[in-house]
Amino acid sequence: MRQGTIPPVVAARLALWTFVIVNLVIVEALFLTAGTGKNAVLTVAKFFGLHAAVVMLFQLLLVARLPWLDRRIGMDRLTVWHRWVGFTLLWTLLTHAVLVVLGYARLDDASMTKTFFALAGVPASLLGMLAAAIVVVVGAVSGRYVRQRLRYETWHGLHLLLYLALGLAFVHQLQETTTFSSSAFAKIYWWALWLFAFGALVTGRVVMPLWRNAYHRFRVAEVVAESDDVVSVRVTGRHLDRLPARAGQFCIWRFPGHNHWWLANPFSLSAAPDGRTLRLTAKAVGSTSAGLRHVPVGSRAFVEGPYGAFTSLHRTRPGALLIAGGVGITPVRALLEEEPAGDVVVLYRVRSEKDAVLVDEVRTLVADRGGQLHLLTGRTGEGNPPFGPDSLRALVPDLTERDVYVCGPPAMTSAVLSALRTLKVPQRRVHAERFGLA
Repeated sequence: MRQGTIPPVVAARLALWTFVIVNLVIVEALFLTAGTGKNAVLTVAKFFGLHAAVVMLFQLLLVARLPWLDRRIGMDRLTVWHRWVGFTLLWTLLTHAVLVVLGYARLDDASMTKTFFALAGVPASLLGMLAAAIVVVVGAVSGRYVRQRLRYETWHGLHLLLYLALGLAFVHQLQETTTFSSSAFAKIYWWALWLFAFGALVTGRVVMPLWRNAYHRFRVAEVVAESDDVVSVRVTGRHLDRLPARAGQFCIWRFPGHNHWWLANPFSLSAAPDGRTLRLTAKAVGSTSAGLRHVPVGSRAFVEGPYGAFTSLHRTRPGALLIAGGVGITPVRALLEEEPAGDVVVLYRVRSEKDAVLVDEVRTLVADRGGQLHLLTGRTGEGNPPFGPDSLRALVPDLTERDVYVCGPPAMTSAVLSALRTLKVPQRRVHAERFGLA
């Protein structure tokens, strides 16, 4: 519990904003000191090109899964930022490209079509065009209408093309001497920034997962059918006491030999890490999760993580209200193991008691801690909304004095967060994790 100190999420956001502002100041200085373009339009085009490079590098940091940022901000929030920064990058690149063509068309007194094809014959310009084209394609398939109609694997495969676009953009920038090497300081700055961003990405997405799996050697120790459509998998390994996992976090799980290597799912830890095993509990909502009950005991597991900011690191008050919907109870159940005896209230929303995953374990943990469990059953729309402001206030009169943790389906989570805003619960005391990281 933290009181009188800067909350971890605030510290992380300050660090990110400081990084962005400092680099924008440097870019502005480079723009002003590197000289103008061949005409006014090309000068403005250079301005947008420089800023597009910074946005690209910031994108890499948002998806690098750096532990310090992830544990304070959360991968779900970083992913949302990545999405909106991506659309900013799309429009910045398009503006830069259009202005470059327009600038040279005016310089040569030629049509934009003729100028476009002339620039395509220049290697440096062609690389930039290819990078921009890839960003446009990925941006188009990432729009909500198209994204909802694509399989995740298809969308993700297309999304990976952005790494090719980044490589092309880097070489494009390298060959544009007015951008990359206008001075010794500019050359050092751009090299350092690109190496830092790519280094963070490779370390967080490749080196760290491979090292952890080689070191811990994760294996399936037990598979337990909790109900007809819910299964728990317990994974063991070497030196798990050295894995920096906390209750409330999740991992991205692969089971080689059971599914294709590219099929992975984010599942929360459904028990607090004890230094010996990790446990996930999943409901059969897709082919991967439905097949978990058939994973052979003793088989290898490939685990990425742990990730997530849904932990007690962000506690600010002695009392806690834990709100879960459906299988969202899994990180809440893990948090209960860390919760000391005392003031804890759990609201668990399900259609019926038979749908309440791990409810017996939750009851036991709540009882051991002298807390309260409210099992809220029924279909949405029947009677008084269970997570309306009046309902929440009636169930937990002192909720404005508690830390509130919320995990469940998107619609439920949105309803709870809206009610908490209406009840004027301070934002620093509200901790939510949303499913659906893509």
